[in-house]
Amino acid sequence: QVTGYLDDCTCDVETIDAFNNYKLFPRLNELLESDYFRYYKVNLKKPCPFWNDNSHCGIRDCAVKPCPSNEVPDGIRAGSYKYSEEANNLAEECEEAERLGAVDGSLSEETQAAVARWTRHDDSSDSFCEADDIHSPDAEYVDLLLNPERYTGYKGPDAWKIWNSIYEENCFKPQSIKRPLAPGRGDDGGRTFYNWLKDICVEKRAFYRLISGLHASINIHLSARYLLQDTWSEKKWGPNVTEFQQRFDEVLTRGEGPRRLKNLYFLYLIELRALSKALPFFERPGFQLYTGNKIHDAEIKTLLLEILHLAKSFPLHFDEKSFFAGNKKEAAKLKEEFRLHFKNISRIMDCVGCFKCRLWGKLQTQGLGTALKILFSENLIEKIPESGPSYGFQLTRQEIVALFNAFGRISTSVKELENFRTLLGNMQ
Repeated sequence: QVTGYLDDCTCDVETIDAFNNYKLFPRLNELLESDYFRYYKVNLKKPCPFWNDNSHCGIRDCAVKPCPSNEVPDGIRAGSYKYSEEANNLAEECEEAERLGAVDGSLSEETQAAVARWTRHDDSSDSFCEADDIHSPDAEYVDLLLNPERYTGYKGPDAWKIWNSIYEENCFKPQSIKRPLAPGRGDDGGRTFYNWLKDICVEKRAFYRLISGLHASINIHLSARYLLQDTWSEKKWGPNVTEFQQRFDEVLTRGEGPRRLKNLYFLYLIELRALSKALPFFERPGFQLYTGNKIHDAEIKTLLLEILHLAKSFPLHFDEKSFFAGNKKEAAKLKEEFRLHFKNISRIMDCVGCFKCRLWGKLQTQGLGTALKILFSENLIEKIPESGPSYGFQLTRQEIVALFNAFGRISTSVKELENFRTLLGNMQ
C-alpha cells in the first residue's frame, strides 16, 4: 500500500525507490565499508539521565565488541580531535600520536587559536545532539561492520519505555491526544491523533514524522536481520516476513504500518537533502578523510564526492524553506524548541538497556541531528572559504561518520522494503 506522493513533499515513493536501490545504495555501501567510516567512538557506559535504570540486557546478542586500539588506523586515533588541512599536515609531521591529543608548544599560535575556536563552535547552540565526550576514558572505538544492527531479542517493557518517553515527552504532543495503538487510546482508529497532527505547524509535524521514520527504519532492520536459527554449530540471520507483517501490515496495524513506512521515506528525503547541502564543506581541497593511508584516503574522498553529487542530482528534493519561515522571533523560538527536543531524544539513548541497540540508537540520532544542523546552517555553509579552516561551520569526525552511517541505515531500509515486497508477493 506504500505508493504515490508523500505528505508535505513533492516527491513520490517510486522515485525514491529507483534512485536509492539502483544508484545510491551500492556506492554508499562501499563508502561505509572503508576504514574512515567503519570506526565510531562511543561511550556506552553513560548512566541514564532520566530514570534509575541498571537493568542491562543479558542476551549475548546485545553485547558490543569494542576495538583494541591497535586495530584502529593511526590516522583516526591521532587526528580524531579535528579535521582540517592544518591538522592533517601536523599529523604527518608528528612522530608520536600522543602529542596530537594536547594543545602544546608544537602548535603554532594561529593553530592554537583555531582549535579554541573549533571547540567553542562545537559547544555552541547549533548542535542538535548531546554528543559523547570522545576523550572520556569510557569512550571506545567500535567497528560498525563487526557489530551490525540486527535483532537482539531486546523487547518488552524496557524497550517500550524508551519509545514511549520519546513520543510522549518529546514530540510536542499533548497528553490528552493518544497515539494510535497506544494503551488507553480509545477506539477511534487514530482519527483524533491524525486530526491533531494535520492541524499543527509543519515543523512540529515534521519532527514527529522524522522520529516515526527512524522507528520504522530500526524495525525494518530487526525484521530483515532476524535470528532465524540458533544452534551450537551456527547462527543464521535473515528476513522474517511474519515479524515484518506484525509491524507494518495494514490490517494487523489498523492502517498504521503504511503510515510508518511513508514516514521512513520522509526521513530519507530530509537526510538526502542535508547531504546535498553539505557538498561545499566536503568539496574543499583542504578537507581530507584522514586515516593515514594517503592513496586510500584520496580514493574514498573521490567516492564521497561522487555520492554527494549524486545526492544533489536527485530531481525531487525536500524544500526546507517552509521550515521556520514565519515571524522571525516566533521562528527562532520554535527552532530552539525543536533543537532542545531533539537533544533530549539523543540523551534518552543512554537509557537503552541493550548495548548494541544503544550503539545504533546513539549513532542514528547523532546522524539525524547532524543532518538537521546542516539544513539549518545553510547560510554558514554558503560562506565557507575554498581554502583554509571553516570557522563558521564545522563538522567533527564523529558527526561525519554518524551522518553517513545513519543515512546508510535508512538507505538500507528502503532497499530491504524491495526485498520484503518480493517475499510477500511470492507468498500470495
